[in-house]
Amino acid sequence: MAFYRRFILPRLIDLAMRNKEVRARRSAVVPKAKGDVLEIGIGSGLNLSLYSSNVTSLRGVDPSEELIAMTRRKIDRVAFPVELIAGSAEQLNVASESIDTVVATWTLCSIPDPLKALREAKRVLKPGGRLLFIEHGLSPDPRVQTWQHRINPIWRPIAGGCNLDRKIDELIESAGFDIEQLNTSYLRGPRPMTWTYEGIAR
Repeated sequence: MAFYRRFILPRLIDLAMRNKEVRARRSAVVPKAKGDVLEIGIGSGLNLSLYSSNVTSLRGVDPSEELIAMTRRKIDRVAFPVELIAGSAEQLNVASESIDTVVATWTLCSIPDPLKALREAKRVLKPGGRLLFIEHGLSPDPRVQTWQHRINPIWRPIAGGCNLDRKIDELIESAGFDIEQLNTSYLRGPRPMTWTYEGIAR
């Protein structure tokens, strides 16, 4: 299993995040980031090319050394400084009220304690700072929910800790954020995996 997590899973995650529809959703959200940015779950760095000239600096956090290495190969293509941190979003080595924008794209599903990570995100944001998010999670359809709960114990270990049945909007609000904008819909694909939450919170 350690071989799978180290050598196979990072490449599967990178491949999944290159999906055309997934990229389209990221392309609509990530360019809204500005100032000093913190991206939690930066993964293989696929968002790097989507940041606009309004970004001053970027810190990217991810627990996977392998994904961080993939990101490191891309940072010379952007115009702003990038700092990569191999670690957990649940305990950020970032000063309080120092970040203008926190970005989370398809990452809250796999953080062991997403509420703790969101509270950390809130801590590091400046007053008036924003959380930009795109996440998949619990569907409002009871029939789909049933399948999400059934599949989740099997799915989680093979998908790097990814959970199918987290109610993302409730987690964000429980961490103390106010959601200003929220769009929800199914993306293409199996419904237990594709109910998507996209929005902005402060």
